[in-house]
Amino acid sequence: MAFLEFQSISKGYPGVQALSDISFSVEKGAVHGLMGENGAGKSTLIRILSGDQSADTGSITIDGVEQHYRSVRDAFDAGVIVIHQELQLVPELTVAENLWLGRFPGKAGVIDSRTLIEIVRTKLQEIGIDVDPTAKVSTLSIGARQMVEIAKAVMLEARVIALDEPTSSLSSRESEILFSLIERLKARGTVILYVSHRLDEIFRLCDSLTVLRDGKLAAHHPDVTQTTRDQIIAEMVGREISNIWGWRERPLGEARLEVKNLSGPKLPSPIGFSVRKGEILGFFGLIGAGRSEMARLLYGADHRHHGSVSIDGVAVSPNNPKAAINAGMVLCPEDRKFDGIVQGRSIEENIAISSRRHFSPFGILNPKKEAALAEQFIAKLRVRTPSRKQDIINLSGGNQQKVILGRWLSEQGVKVLVIDEPTRGIDVGAKSEIYEILYELAAGGMAIIVISSELPEVMGISDRIMVMCQGRVAADINRSDFNERTILTAALPDKNAAGTI
Repeated sequence: MAFLEFQSISKGYPGVQALSDISFSVEKGAVHGLMGENGAGKSTLIRILSGDQSADTGSITIDGVEQHYRSVRDAFDAGVIVIHQELQLVPELTVAENLWLGRFPGKAGVIDSRTLIEIVRTKLQEIGIDVDPTAKVSTLSIGARQMVEIAKAVMLEARVIALDEPTSSLSSRESEILFSLIERLKARGTVILYVSHRLDEIFRLCDSLTVLRDGKLAAHHPDVTQTTRDQIIAEMVGREISNIWGWRERPLGEARLEVKNLSGPKLPSPIGFSVRKGEILGFFGLIGAGRSEMARLLYGADHRHHGSVSIDGVAVSPNNPKAAINAGMVLCPEDRKFDGIVQGRSIEENIAISSRRHFSPFGILNPKKEAALAEQFIAKLRVRTPSRKQDIINLSGGNQQKVILGRWLSEQGVKVLVIDEPTRGIDVGAKSEIYEILYELAAGGMAIIVISSELPEVMGISDRIMVMCQGRVAADINRSDFNERTILTAALPDKNAAGTI
């Protein structure tokens, strides 16, 4: 019997129809997959479920009762918890405070901190999550923060939990913990709405599946086992994608980027490497291997202890992102929300913000130039938006990533692009488009560093892979020698760490 029902849900915004007549249901104790390209309407549907948005038409029914939300609190009281891809934790509070926010144990308004910590520590141990309850959330890795969000939903015993790309920031070990939790939640009758672009997870976890495309219901599969990977991809994108990676050989020039004996506070072992003109160099490693730390050192965002970085033989001043940009190096960071996009600003502003200095003398803005620049890269990168004036926070993850790329492509004289987790939380169609952009840039002579925690991705698009382990380079492998076992073996700290894969 259906426990959660969406009935004729429609939602429009100025210039775009986000959802059109969406109907499907989920049985009690089932995991239901929700798939679609970025911009297909998944996030809008989740916002409506969470009470953050209201549908223009249609209704949601939970356990036979039609819901009438006026706020997120109403949805929460109805037993609905949504764990967004962009986390909703309070950074300066501890793990325990975040997990118990709004319902602290104590009397007369005085919080019993010791009891709070012990309750949370016990709960975390019960569900197998190894996080210090006294640690501030701001000190945790992205993966650890994701686990805290998941722990909150489990502890609150929600009736309906929506997970939006839950494993995008998790290690393989953390993902396995999550999968075990999902099985336990299923057993007690919880409905799980599982939003993911990872088809292996959909087939492993989900009982049923709904596919959205352009705000419409593209397909509904009551039994996931009765469909195929290729069929789902075709339903998502409306076309066949035979080779998502699309790698092709290209001529490589002389060394463009040279790094020697680079080290910093989170990268104590000096590392060195070079990237040639036209080359895509992939960096792979387990969480904590030092990949993102290496990128931040290169870019000058973190303090360099030792070593040198040069582009076309010219040294790049350390500890200064502006100097890196002026030398021709740009960075698309791992955390799009906090380190990439400028929230509360339009697509136009996010694209133009870096290159303004080239066409705004004396700090006087040039609205016509900014508008033309935004329109150029919206078209070139196929950003899905009703207007260049759209607030960037309202875009899907894939479209936000394209805007960040547009910002740097609008820069003059970019020679080195460092892109960290280029397709995290991005659908298969948008992935193909971003890979195509990278190949075009490489063909033009740009040196590109791609950092990814997804081994198929880094193997699929790289000319060469450097494997990092515990802050050092463990292997440098040419494309002709790519082998999954070899790469994973190099990434492991020791043979006893096999469980972290």
